[in-house]
Amino acid sequence: MDIISHLTRTVSPAVLGDDRTLAKKNLLEQFYAIFAARLADNDTYNRFANENIARDDQGFYDRVWTDGAHRDQIARELAGKHNVDATAARGLIAMAAPLAYHEIKSLAGTTPVPQFLNDNLASYQHHIPVWASTILPAGMIAAAPAGARVSDTVSTAPIHREEEEKGSFMKALLPIIGLIILGALAWALLRGCQDNPEPVGTPVATEQQAVNDDGQSVIAADIEPASLRIATGENSELYACRMNVGNETLQSNVMDALTATFGDEANNCRADVDDNFSIDMPAAAQLASILPIVKNVPNASMLIKGDTITVNAPDAAALNKLVSDLQAAAPAMTVKAEGPLDAQAEIDNSLTASQAAIDNLGQNPDPQDVARALSLQVVNFEVDKAVIPDANKALLDRAVKLMEQVPDMKLMIIGHTDKTADAAYNMKLSQERAESMKDYLVGQGVDPSKLMTKGMGETDPIAENATEQGRFRNRRIEFVVYDETANANDGMVISNSALDPDLNPLDSNNDDLMPDADDPSLGTELDPQASTSN
Repeated sequence: MDIISHLTRTVSPAVLGDDRTLAKKNLLEQFYAIFAARLADNDTYNRFANENIARDDQGFYDRVWTDGAHRDQIARELAGKHNVDATAARGLIAMAAPLAYHEIKSLAGTTPVPQFLNDNLASYQHHIPVWASTILPAGMIAAAPAGARVSDTVSTAPIHREEEEKGSFMKALLPIIGLIILGALAWALLRGCQDNPEPVGTPVATEQQAVNDDGQSVIAADIEPASLRIATGENSELYACRMNVGNETLQSNVMDALTATFGDEANNCRADVDDNFSIDMPAAAQLASILPIVKNVPNASMLIKGDTITVNAPDAAALNKLVSDLQAAAPAMTVKAEGPLDAQAEIDNSLTASQAAIDNLGQNPDPQDVARALSLQVVNFEVDKAVIPDANKALLDRAVKLMEQVPDMKLMIIGHTDKTADAAYNMKLSQERAESMKDYLVGQGVDPSKLMTKGMGETDPIAENATEQGRFRNRRIEFVVYDETANANDGMVISNSALDPDLNPLDSNNDDLMPDADDPSLGTELDPQASTSN
């Protein structure tokens, strides 16, 4: 567990905003290590363990270090070492503390925070400067090897030295110059002896590299932009809604905007909250203006990802107006109409993205990351058929090896269709396609008890069904983590809430788990026509 890398990816962007200067980033990295070491102390943590700490509580930092002299020392030392204004340093620290606290609590899960931080001390101890020993519990500063000088900073700031005796600088420099000359001669000789010379030195690790649980250096995966995909129905209702966000704060902000526009329909929006996604959405502040514009266009779709908004609608005039109105509402965003469907390009791009996501999983991957990576692929079944396309087989073969790496992982394979055929037929076809996927994986060696299937037919769309592009997206296979410990739908619950909770999705309600007006039992009894498949 690389705690510092995690906090740098999740907290620093929220604190720094558009100001991504390396000095401030390094200052925060070092603060995170000092902060984690402080929280590792039981007495310190227990003072506020039962408090509800707000993410914008800038007074929280003062409660972590109640000694004002210590707070001043931290700000002064960090500011000096990283060439940052002292007032700015205090502000960065105050903003970062509550956010870092929530992220650390999330990482710790059910483990007490002090225990978690002490168990993972090695992941952040080397970031703690020597001067912090006076403000931290004993044993937090890493010991240096015998005879070695202990560095007190990882800063890029210039090192200030006391003025030395006149002439001593040149005396000290002469041996270094000699070594440089000898090194250059040796390098030239080596180059001359090679027909195909290779680099002699070992590349310096970049800041994109991290250390995994086995102590091996790995390249950290890029953070995906947060995204929101919605579609409206024939009556401009919220027909489909998915979001991928980096934390619950962003999820809450997006949900507030959806609820303000679509009312209770927003409760059906599915969210994947994971630190693989950004905690910032550039369009979030304009959602109050953006969403009503889309709501007024029947059978429209919108994808917000990064600084781009992509929209579609079945009527060309309505689509052009939609683009124009959204650009006026969000001038800082790039707004564009979705192009014609290029199915082969969509398939190729999806397989490339899925392969890349698998490449970034590393050793002992998180099952949810595995499911997410496999779900990126487009499985383009032939019309009315459930035969796995050859294009997907190489990637599915990799999935077999992944499941061998994570023996406790169980996956649910979910089939979906568009709305072009009869609902009962779509339900049957989606189940057959999910079963076909399971059969292929089992045939390649996966334990069949590790795979469950479910057909959802047309009941769980991610796009509108009025355009070719929307129908193409709704015809899909999804993988989600299966958790048999929960007791719903015969013990089935999907960890990322990807399934419709209704046990009978052929009817027009979700009354089994979400009571509504047409359920006389108000959810206390199951739909008598309910049925499930595994």
